[in-house]
Amino acid sequence: MSPALAGLIGALVALAVVAVGYGISRGIRARRDLSGPAPGSEATPDLSRIIAALNQGAILVGSHDEVLASNDAGAAMGIVRGARVGFKELLALVREVRDTGHTYKGAIAREREPGEEPMDLTGRVVPLDDGMVLVITEDETASRRIDAVRRDFVANVSHELKTPIGAIAILAEAIEAASDDPEQVSNFVRRLHVESNRLGELVSQIIDLSRLQSSDHTALEEVVEIDEVIDEALNRSRVLAANRGVNLIRARAASFRVQGNSWQLADAVTNLVQNAIVYSDVNARVAVTVVGVAEDGEEFVDIKVADNGIGIEPEDQSRIFERFYRVDYGRSRESGGTGLGLSIVRHIALSHGGSIRVWSKPHQGSTFTLRLPIQSAEADPDIPEDEELIE
Repeated sequence: MSPALAGLIGALVALAVVAVGYGISRGIRARRDLSGPAPGSEATPDLSRIIAALNQGAILVGSHDEVLASNDAGAAMGIVRGARVGFKELLALVREVRDTGHTYKGAIAREREPGEEPMDLTGRVVPLDDGMVLVITEDETASRRIDAVRRDFVANVSHELKTPIGAIAILAEAIEAASDDPEQVSNFVRRLHVESNRLGELVSQIIDLSRLQSSDHTALEEVVEIDEVIDEALNRSRVLAANRGVNLIRARAASFRVQGNSWQLADAVTNLVQNAIVYSDVNARVAVTVVGVAEDGEEFVDIKVADNGIGIEPEDQSRIFERFYRVDYGRSRESGGTGLGLSIVRHIALSHGGSIRVWSKPHQGSTFTLRLPIQSAEADPDIPEDEELIE
């Protein structure tokens, strides 16, 4: 969020607080003028409607700490429970503001109860007439979590970029030092190409991931043939499979259509296939199958990519879709992997209303299943259910 936008939002919130406080004070004074001094505080129907209409959490606290008015957002944030202030830290803040007459603006601390999700609240606590106090709060939990994810992503990107950049710098120095040794120079140049390609792939995948995270879902309006997606993914993976001595197997069955972006889906399947190739040994098999499934009255297509490679330990399976997470760092680096491929698959699956999951056993292999909602499904009687070896 830009500083200008943050300042504008802050100004609007402040204006809302002032307007509500002014309206409440006017209501109190008008009631006092019409009926004389009242022994206790109460909220008029108009004031209750004002508070109920606010998007922020809001409560009006009386002179005896009773809650005179509140809204649904306030209840959701836990600042009100029945006719009482929701938690002791906020009650202490209300009493302090009432005693000092000074408005409080900032974080509102709260001690979490066992099993309760953390919540970051900020807000204003404003003193009013007759000992009443207005509390208006904002839930900053989601925005702060996003900020934390963004900081973590930047830190990871910086770390990952240092490795190929540092290697390129070292190799450049080595080439300069070995200028009179053509064989050494040739060796260093080959390694320089590897590192530059790795750097280019990393930058490309970072850009892809950023686009996915901020993508406009109007780009997912084409009808996509899953057969064409599989063909594209296997075509992209042939050279890598041949170089590593891995056989690509395709099981042909029914044809399916989904609503989405064909290029993104091809990227997702390509990442799954190439990931399986990288983590397989020579003469291993990587099989791609497509099946239709029904669940809870909805129809889906499952794209399964299975290998008989090294498998994944149980403790790694819950983390493999995280950005920059690698099961075998050495093997991933050797193959030019960036640690972003499965994270990209996950984002593509979610943006298409689907999911990605993994089954794996160490030393036996893995099966990744990309599930997508079906737009229509048609069995083609001319295509037998068999396996095709992709040369």
